[in-house]
Amino acid sequence: MDEEFSSDPSQLLEAASDFAYQPADAMNSGALSDTSAQEFLTRFPLPAIISALQTNADYPGLENALVDCLERIFRTKYGASLIPHYMPFILVGLGANSQKVRRLACVAISCLLENTDKRIAVQLVLQHGVYPLLLSCLIDGDPSLFGVFALLFLQNGLTCQGADTAVSCAIAILSFEHGHVLPVPYLRTLCFSGACYDCASNIICNLVHVIELEKTKVNIFEGIIENCSTDDNSVTFLQGIVFPASVNEATHLGNLAAKCSSLGRVRVLALIVRLFSISSSVASEVSRSNLLSLLEAEVKNTNDTLVTLNVLELLYEITSGAAESILRSRAMMIAGRLLSKENAFAFIDESSVRTVLSAIDWRFEFMGQEADECECALEALGQIGSSFQGATILLATTPPTSRHVVDAAFDRQQHGKQLAALHSLGNIAGETRIENTMVLSSSAEENLRSLTYDKASRTSKLTPSGLLLSVLQQDSEIRIAEIIDIVTNTYTETTKIGMEARHRCCEAIYSVFSSSTKLLSDPSFADMASKLQEAIRRGPYGARKRTEAQPVVATADRF
Repeated sequence: MDEEFSSDPSQLLEAASDFAYQPADAMNSGALSDTSAQEFLTRFPLPAIISALQTNADYPGLENALVDCLERIFRTKYGASLIPHYMPFILVGLGANSQKVRRLACVAISCLLENTDKRIAVQLVLQHGVYPLLLSCLIDGDPSLFGVFALLFLQNGLTCQGADTAVSCAIAILSFEHGHVLPVPYLRTLCFSGACYDCASNIICNLVHVIELEKTKVNIFEGIIENCSTDDNSVTFLQGIVFPASVNEATHLGNLAAKCSSLGRVRVLALIVRLFSISSSVASEVSRSNLLSLLEAEVKNTNDTLVTLNVLELLYEITSGAAESILRSRAMMIAGRLLSKENAFAFIDESSVRTVLSAIDWRFEFMGQEADECECALEALGQIGSSFQGATILLATTPPTSRHVVDAAFDRQQHGKQLAALHSLGNIAGETRIENTMVLSSSAEENLRSLTYDKASRTSKLTPSGLLLSVLQQDSEIRIAEIIDIVTNTYTETTKIGMEARHRCCEAIYSVFSSSTKLLSDPSFADMASKLQEAIRRGPYGARKRTEAQPVVATADRF
């Protein structure tokens, strides 16, 4: 800047601070009047203020005061009328290191769109290459709050209180029907808390919205989107910049999402959802550009729980009823994963855990033919039940949520559902827990036995569960002997999973034998202990007893 536009920093700081906090004009809808803005710029010309921002930014308090001052000026019609003459400054501001200056530049573009002829405003944005800089502001906003949360949450697992928030988000998705607004947007608040994110996102959507509105007017943006033969630059903006045909274009949102951080990716996806909601023609462009597949891919991603939760919320805003089952399934799986570790309960209230179980319990009434959602629900309950506290709560609810697992485990009509339930039942029973937490409290164990036996008593003896019940109803010695004969028989299982499960049963039963002096000293159990030891020694796949080869043809038949 020329010397004639320089000002004393201390004087400028004092004047800008006073102006920034000057009472608004009640007669002007609460905004600053054009007269006030003009009077201030007469004392301190806009070039002098810009020069001070560029050269004296380190002067204590000056940058904050000037940014607040210029924001108020640009929001007046007089201030907005000056913006077209200072577009180079706007471009520099959009790329500045200072978040406050970048936000000010975004505000200036927004005021340009609101208070200037729409066609001129759009042309200025196109001519000066503003759009790529807006995208940069969108994805590179101040990540401090998100960064602290994400670092703790993603690197240390469930060692921060943010996990409770994540569980609340999953509860909301499970508990609310289509069309309701999710009541727990905590994670999105974290992701979208950058200093200029909102402003940049709003400007991009406003640009597209302006074109959508203006294209219906005679001789204004005629042929935008539907007819690309026009020479109007706005066509370039929509189809060439916002929705370019090639995914290799720098401004292609899919390309941008693939290259940026998790925070930036969620913000890009949020922009896609906002664009999709502008109009049917813009929604068609979003679909044509295959941008919705980005959201679908993030929902399926199991490596970044925080991003998945945010995308679930975004999808909920535009989803149809057919997609809700997928969203609920992912929410249940995330909740199950979060609650599968013992240390989760140090940071998540038991009331939140019970609310998750209640929401999943409630969903079982409406799943109907949604086999995938039902299997996800059963698997989620199994994950929750894999921890000591999770299993205890599962069996303590009224009625116990674990009843769905037991019921499905005895259901031979749907193989996938039954398999998921059997795995979950094994988790709840302690198959995956360490030895000192394998057995639950006496009341929880009693509830598990009651659920299993009650269901088994209503099952035909022709099923494996009926056979098990018939064994359990025998006298003690006979019952134990039959069970041991079954688990030590190397021919009962032919699959890898079955063999491994049979071997673990042998190990578990023998562990009980070896820990009880009463059983070890009882001669009647000696043969059983020997069988178990031999089965354990052979291993899960092991060595079946050798049999001598038998000749196919008798010797006498050879003559």
